[in-house]
Amino acid sequence: MHVVIAGGGVVGLATAWRALAAGLRVTVVDPAEPGRASHVSGGMLPPLTEQVHEDGPLRGFYLASRDRYPSFVAELEEDAGQDAGHRRDGVLDAAFTDADLAALERLRALQESLGIRTEALTAADCRALEPRLAPSVRGGLLAPDDGAIDPRRMTAALTAAIERRGGTLVADAVTEVVTAGERATGVRLRSGGTVSGDRVVLAAGSWTRRIGGLPPGAVPEIRPVKGQILRLRSAAPFLARTTRAVVDGRAVYLIPRLDGELAVGATYEDVGDDMTVTAGGVRDLLGRAATVLPDAASLEFAEAGVGMRPGAPDDLPVLGETTVPGLLLCTGHFRIGVQLTPATADAMVGALTTGALPDVAKPFTPHRFA
Repeated sequence: MHVVIAGGGVVGLATAWRALAAGLRVTVVDPAEPGRASHVSGGMLPPLTEQVHEDGPLRGFYLASRDRYPSFVAELEEDAGQDAGHRRDGVLDAAFTDADLAALERLRALQESLGIRTEALTAADCRALEPRLAPSVRGGLLAPDDGAIDPRRMTAALTAAIERRGGTLVADAVTEVVTAGERATGVRLRSGGTVSGDRVVLAAGSWTRRIGGLPPGAVPEIRPVKGQILRLRSAAPFLARTTRAVVDGRAVYLIPRLDGELAVGATYEDVGDDMTVTAGGVRDLLGRAATVLPDAASLEFAEAGVGMRPGAPDDLPVLGETTVPGLLLCTGHFRIGVQLTPATADAMVGALTTGALPDVAKPFTPHRFA
């Protein structure tokens, strides 16, 4: 079976790599244009995010992906022959107000009820772990088994693994799906050519909605949700571990890399296709970062970027077979695409090889929008 995948973000590449490992033939088509969510993502891998605090199918899928991450990365690094930028040195949630402390106590109880190892910290504990935290820190939580991944290094590793397994990478954009009768048989490229296949997977994030050649309703509306993120730099790591906090009611996450980079994110802007890096967004993120880490003002300003998160009508992933035979979707991951990558890739390969999603992914079928 030849699978054509439109989209080369981490979920598209991971699906391609796992499909090759399952014995399928794979071609990935991607133009590598600005705005791809995984390219600018911070790569935080916390035990839970606010999207999965409520019980439901997304929580089960998220936890399955969390459990899969260590083996997924180990297999990837072996296949690629290079490091994927995965760290499991803990995630620290820091509180600066009484309300934040109460919220962290609720989070601690939830995480422990789910079997997630969690340590309650005093203010002194927080400062001992991260001396650069503001003296106003009141306490925190540590999830010692969690951490982060560098999506850019992960992308490079996935690309190398695909190439070593004989996959094909095409640097172009998909403009429409080619059909024969009612069945998807390939894709048409912006350059004018076509790529034929037995199955077509649309994994183009918020750009999925721009791909033509399909009947109305075959693909749900996937809206772009803008996120601005900053990258600061120092000669050595500024933090020891990924750190989250709430500043004036808005979350900020700070993700250190071993090379001295510090990712600071992120804004949430439902403004359509606007990909402008704004002075207000930069000011907002720098202000939140400086509240948590006063010394951050001394760091080199290395980069400001924008990513477009793909949001489905119900803000849940959209995975598996559509009403068009031979056409599958792999999009709608919204704010947690990097976190859901291992479970998504495994689910999509299940759909490709058996015709059905695994139970943990069945709630995310496109047919729910019919």
